[in-house]
Amino acid sequence: MKNDDLDIAFQQAVARVNEHKNPFPADTLLKLYAYYKKATNNYSRPSSKKAIINAFKTNALFQAKDIGVDEAKQAYIDLVDNYFLYRK
Repeated sequence: MKNDDLDIAFQQAVARVNEHKNPFPADTLLKLYAYYKKATNNYSRPSSKKAIINAFKTNALFQAKDIGVDEAKQAYIDLVDNYFLYRK
């Protein structure tokens, strides 16, 4: 997939997640969080008011530490596609 196509597909996947009204499973949310942060080069600290949530987010980021930007975008897209494929 070319970079422009990957960027468009990534933005579409982000929009699907943001438009979804039902809650996502916690493990899926953490993966989405980590892939999104890596895909957007956002290395700010987790900012939840609950320390336990910040710990889980930090752990998710740690697990995705060796993933590059394009790989993170593709992983995000794949996760979103698989989630919605099996939830119809």
